Amino acid sequence: MKVIPTALPGCLLIEPQVFGDDRGLFFESFNHDKLAAFGLSPHFVQGNVSRSSRGVLRGLHYQWPKPQGKFVSVTEGEVWDVAVDIRRGSPTFGQWEGVVLSAENRRHFWIPEGFAHGFVALSETAVFSYLCTATYNSAADASVRWDDPALAIDWPITTPTLSSKDATAPLLADVPEHRLPQYA
Repeated sequence: MKVIPTALPGCLLIEPQVFGDDRGLFFESFNHDKLAAFGLSPHFVQGNVSRSSRGVLRGLHYQWPKPQGKFVSVTEGEVWDVAVDIRRGSPTFGQWEGVVLSAENRRHFWIPEGFAHGFVALSETAVFSYLCTATYNSAADASVRWDDPALAIDWPITTPTLSSKDATAPLLADVPEHRLPQYA
């Protein structure tokens, strides 16, 4: 397993070791002990799977309070995945990291608590898997506008397919302070 730091401290790209032969392949999609050796020791309590068509953008989502850390990957297709630091007082507040996750590259992305998360499907269809450190809580559910000009996320699409929730999400500057995590 290879753990690759990103420009956002705490957000990590994980490349599993893949074993293949003429029968197919095998890799560990999660190994607590190996990740703990890199200082990452999440406790997952919920798993989710979504399927999206090309051009569907989901996000930027987060929960506050009751934040979720997310360990995400793609089992079919390809997405461009984004994490945004929305922790008040963080030296990287408002900064983002984008990575390509695909069934082919088998990469995983760790998005810690306190970050907003979103992705856009680049392939005809994409099946996206999330392991979360907290269960979904509708009262804590929140989002930030995907195309917030202050964030200047370089999405590889200009006219995505959005849910009504994502289309009407507020700009980060318009989110009340009490609805944003605090940097510790």
